[in-house]
Amino acid sequence: MKLAELTAFLDSELRLAEFAGDLSNNGIQVAGGDQEITKAVFAVDAALESIEYAEDAKADFLFVHHGISWGSGFRRITGVDAKRIGLLFNAGITLYAAHLPLDAHEELGNNACLCRILGLKAVTPFCKVDGNFIGFSGTLSRGTSVETLVKKLKGALGDPECNFYGDPDLKAKKIAIVSGGCGDTVLLQAAEAGAELLLTGEFKHQHYHLARELGMSVIAAGHYATETVGVRAVMNRVAEKFGIEVEFADCPTGM
Repeated sequence: MKLAELTAFLDSELRLAEFAGDLSNNGIQVAGGDQEITKAVFAVDAALESIEYAEDAKADFLFVHHGISWGSGFRRITGVDAKRIGLLFNAGITLYAAHLPLDAHEELGNNACLCRILGLKAVTPFCKVDGNFIGFSGTLSRGTSVETLVKKLKGALGDPECNFYGDPDLKAKKIAIVSGGCGDTVLLQAAEAGAELLLTGEFKHQHYHLARELGMSVIAAGHYATETVGVRAVMNRVAEKFGIEVEFADCPTGM
């Protein structure tokens, strides 16, 4: 298939135009490949490990959640940046990134996928960032123990380390979800949404006391693990729609 056809589909499906405020430069970041795409690799991070995986797989397209161009872009292409970009060009691989658009998508997004894993109903958008909702909140039919929720997550995400902070006796019914990193604004908006529990990726020291004072329990299932699900969903959609060969490059960080 043509590169332009694939990127036009991704741009439209993930609604990149709606996320002008995203720090990530979403879309094509490095046009290193041919105009004809025969194989695509999908990964969470545009790290050298993922690029080398795509090269070994003889792919000509690499889709990632975390790209290599952020904000105003590069000032100098040296060091690690030079290695990554050089390998992309030398291997003829086009790099495409989708950051907040992939968190926010109501079907293919990381947070939508996590909602389905937990079986949430009455799902609604929450957590506004730069004018766009990127998370979702929803309810369970009955209060569910943290142990049961963690078991579901481990089974679906490849057994990541899930850390819990909060009331160990909680039977959660209203849950808010924001994959990746958690900040103060996420906690505050989860509380405003009436959630008893927040599912996120990373939970840091500086957020502990705010969560405790808000009465918010938190499951941190790993930044990497919680952001594999959307990437895989996009991969499957591309394979179904275009019939090209696809692979997921699993490069976990343990965080």
